[in-house]
Amino acid sequence: MSKVESVIIVGSGPAGHTAAIYAARANLSPLMFEGFMAGGIAAGGQLTTTTEVENFPGFPEGLGGPELMERMRAQALHCGTRIETETVSSVDLTKRPFRVTADSGEYLAQTLILATGATAKRMAIPGEDKFWQRGISACAVCDGALPAFRNKPLVVIGGGDTACEEATYLTKFGSEVHLLVRRDVLRASKAMQARVKANPKITIHWNTEAVEAVGAGKLLDGVRIKHTTTGAESVVVASGLFYAIGHEPNTAFLAGQLQLDDSGYVITKPGTTQTSVHGVFAVGDVQDKVWRQAVTAAGSGCMGALEAERLLSEEEGA
Repeated sequence: MSKVESVIIVGSGPAGHTAAIYAARANLSPLMFEGFMAGGIAAGGQLTTTTEVENFPGFPEGLGGPELMERMRAQALHCGTRIETETVSSVDLTKRPFRVTADSGEYLAQTLILATGATAKRMAIPGEDKFWQRGISACAVCDGALPAFRNKPLVVIGGGDTACEEATYLTKFGSEVHLLVRRDVLRASKAMQARVKANPKITIHWNTEAVEAVGAGKLLDGVRIKHTTTGAESVVVASGLFYAIGHEPNTAFLAGQLQLDDSGYVITKPGTTQTSVHGVFAVGDVQDKVWRQAVTAAGSGCMGALEAERLLSEEEGA
């Protein structure tokens, strides 16, 4: 069995690396498990699948998502974080020190910071892999303002609040927005429904599903759609296809040891990153299903590290 670590960080997106930077600067010598294709995503999280990031402060010209995450990783290492490229398969939170099981064995931690994020749900339609981040995205707020989508027809898939919000947001940039809804009703709130229906740039396609992403070259040209009752198919010309069908929080490895909400996100005490287990903190998208931005994730990572440091200091002085 390894020594007892002061803090172990599970996950390596903006939240995890920011937590690592703050914990390392506090002389906690954090150990991070950055994951090895955990959830099908490379170490660094969802930003590693984003071609260009224009809304992270400090980079006026924008930069690639993978480059941003590489810079965060380098900074975490520079500050003194130890990083293992392994996936944590399980944890035992029944007592402290907590037991963390990774590919190489078991580790012990006085505090644990969970930064495992949430994975955007995909549809696995034909053409999705070819045009992912070449016209297909799962985050309108992240990518909608990119030059490739400006003054172009766009498509959003979904019928809930997120889909309606993203369709409305995209009208700022696209020439028109097509909202594909599988049923004949929206699941969104009444106010959000009214806003979408009143927007002249949004066309709602009822009883409609996407069946293929199409394009003659390297970029998306359109979306083949199918009417769910008549079976009729057609192609909607579009330069952008945005999935708004939800995210899957990466919490299965917790095996129900923390309090989760109905969607599987870790519940934290309001205004903090504290979970239902003393000494366990959750940061980033694993506990945030509202904002899901790199900068908000980084902010919560800072909070988690400072809270872990405070707890350890209080216990040391007790």
